[in-house]
Amino acid sequence: MPKRKETPRTEIKELGRVKALDRLFEGSGFKNAKTTLLPDSKDGCNYITTNKMMLEGVDFDLTYTPIKYLGYKAALNAMGYIYARCAKPYSLDFTIGVSSKFSFEHIDWLWTGIRAAAKTHSVENLTMDLVPSMSGLMISCTATGRMDVSVSEKITPLSPNSLICINGNLGSACMGFYVLEREKAAFTGSQPQLDKYKYPLSQYLTPEIDPSILDSFEETGIYPSTGCFITRGLGDSVLQMAKDNGCGANIFLDKIPVAPEARMISEEIGIDITTAIVNGGDDYRLMYVFPLDFHDKVRKEYPFLEIIGHTTKEGCYLVSPDGNPLQIQAQGWK
Repeated sequence: MPKRKETPRTEIKELGRVKALDRLFEGSGFKNAKTTLLPDSKDGCNYITTNKMMLEGVDFDLTYTPIKYLGYKAALNAMGYIYARCAKPYSLDFTIGVSSKFSFEHIDWLWTGIRAAAKTHSVENLTMDLVPSMSGLMISCTATGRMDVSVSEKITPLSPNSLICINGNLGSACMGFYVLEREKAAFTGSQPQLDKYKYPLSQYLTPEIDPSILDSFEETGIYPSTGCFITRGLGDSVLQMAKDNGCGANIFLDKIPVAPEARMISEEIGIDITTAIVNGGDDYRLMYVFPLDFHDKVRKEYPFLEIIGHTTKEGCYLVSPDGNPLQIQAQGWK
């Protein structure tokens, strides 16, 4: 009897997350975009949608994450991609997978955080469904954003030497996560002393997105060519932006804003702050790319943005203060 031919086995980690997804979509006729632009509607607006999922034990740990904060953060996790496309959040649709260890009160606390985020960001429609889960808490959110057609007409295509900007410091959330993990491992029954870590912990547990950033764009009429929401580290966002736009990027290490508290913790724990910035996660920052011609206007009109680099023809590099380029690597890209 002839032996059955074995199906070849390729480990996903050998390809990396991005290459694995590219291979699945290759030749399918579909594009695997972070957000989807829906057809023009009759109300003179474009609608953009995205879906994000968070899993207990992978994306959050309820040992040290208050469930109400988690609800708020889960809403931002989806809305951030809408803000990156210069659209205003319009609708949030949640599906919550719940195991038997959770009571109604737990879900009510989660809902309180979700509802607070929806009100803060002027979301008009909010829905939620509950489904059973065999392995803890699962949070899936589909966010829809709305953008006036006139706004899309003001967005200019990305060009070489465009300015890469971010709206806040990086690495703090990652350092807050490491502090919580350290204290969790060392917990002996006494309350851990975390007062000196308040800022990094807040960046990880209770991040914020300022909705007025879109108002600033509207007031000045200066819109970015493209944008990314930084949740898996700066490296992932830069590589994704370059891949989507067929370009490269130079990011200048000494231009990246870093909070003093984050540097302090990196030295205390022994983790390189650059690693936290490039490969860390949960920063919840927006990265926008503006045409070079807007340099002076961006400096003047958008003080909340820091210019950290520029696009190039090819290759993505982190440039040290002495001018040495280091190729950007990111988790999932291999």
